[in-house]
Amino acid sequence: MKNDNIVLTGFMGTGKTAVGSRLASRLNMNFIDTDREIECATGLKIHEIFKRYGEQRFRAEERSVVEKAAGFRNTVIATGGGVVLDPENMQNLRKSGVIVLLQARPEVIARRVRCHNNRPLLADRERLMEQIESLLQERAPYYEDCDCRIDTSDLGIQEVVDKIVAVLRERGWE
Repeated sequence: MKNDNIVLTGFMGTGKTAVGSRLASRLNMNFIDTDREIECATGLKIHEIFKRYGEQRFRAEERSVVEKAAGFRNTVIATGGGVVLDPENMQNLRKSGVIVLLQARPEVIARRVRCHNNRPLLADRERLMEQIESLLQERAPYYEDCDCRIDTSDLGIQEVVDKIVAVLRERGWE
């Protein structure tokens, strides 16, 4: 396995940003969060893009940022939860490195995202679990496009980082 990029995919609340930052530090790699890059490029928060322009505009911005990020080397890339929905995104990311899926049980995701009001696809707090389960089911086939998967439900950030490093080393990562 070549030592290029490590791409973290998975549903919101699975720990991609927190784990990605710590993983990059541990492996002496650069770190990029595609959602943060979209916010920098547009000058708007993700929820503001959704509110003003809709999901289609957000996905177009996301595609542009992912294409740019996939061109980097020696980088841990934390993606937005829906990046997997666009085959072009996944083709670009796959060419750039290894894809690690972070997963968590729906009730854990609900607990982790409940206090955040900036999740446009989980805006209805009364139906939070229903929304999470529905989106997870819809995205399940897309999340299959990964090289390895880590369940973060019962793990701390450092434990997830340790598991990713162990799995990558087993697969020849140096």
